[in-house]
Amino acid sequence: MSRIEVLKTYKLYIGGKFPRTESGRYYKPEVNGKVLGNICLSSRKDFRNAMLAARSGFGSWKKASAFNKSQILYRMAEMLEGRKAQFVDELILQGSTQKNAISEVEEAIDRMIYFAGWCDKFQAVFSSVNPVSSSHFNFSMNEPMGVVVIMASQKTGLLDWVTAMLQVISGGNSCIVIAPEDKPLCSISMAEVLNTSDLPAGVVNILTGKWEELLPHISTHMDVNGIYYSDENEKIWKEIELSAHHNVKRVHRLDANSDEMLSPYPIMNFQEVKTTWHPIEKISGAGSGY
Repeated sequence: MSRIEVLKTYKLYIGGKFPRTESGRYYKPEVNGKVLGNICLSSRKDFRNAMLAARSGFGSWKKASAFNKSQILYRMAEMLEGRKAQFVDELILQGSTQKNAISEVEEAIDRMIYFAGWCDKFQAVFSSVNPVSSSHFNFSMNEPMGVVVIMASQKTGLLDWVTAMLQVISGGNSCIVIAPEDKPLCSISMAEVLNTSDLPAGVVNILTGKWEELLPHISTHMDVNGIYYSDENEKIWKEIELSAHHNVKRVHRLDANSDEMLSPYPIMNFQEVKTTWHPIEKISGAGSGY
């Protein structure tokens, strides 16, 4: 007798937990006639729940030391290294060749280590002591913006959105990842990696589903601070740019072919510059006056 395959149901990742979509809806993407699994169709309420979790997670992540952030990102790389074969298999199921799948997973691991190294260094590179004409110390420091929504590229199932996520969280922001619609398997599998890497709940949240349903809720939500778009659909990008004016969201587009993919500069895409003035008191009787 032929056996009926039991398809895996891929849940969402919200606030460090794995809930099913509140809508109860699923879709079944196919590659070469093979169904990949039961994938949650996230709803407006799912996005709202993820938004609340991300805002809560941002508070603790922002306060975490830079060294602690580095440790956690490095732990992600360790966990992904141990599950490399699973991710290679999932990328192959979604249409990748074995050679490209191995390369994509290994590069994702390497980028985790790379951005782990920048967590405690980018402040030193991009902050400054500013020259002023008055008797003040003037310092500029960088602070994370808050919650960033990452709309992952449809071209890759792993590398592009992982790179965007690393750029966002290494700077102290929290995020909501909207997984690739046609290649969602690695996204929720990655949630299992994140969940066992000491990453505080809510720092990264992952939703699957149809972009056309979620985009209006994302682009107009008043508590979203930024949107990181990494696909090539010009219509969606234009809609994001036009809708972002509601609360002056910062929007950026990830260029997967850019030389800056492996540099600290993209971390600054979602940083605010805070400048502090401190008076230099004059010391009475000192020859220099200071």
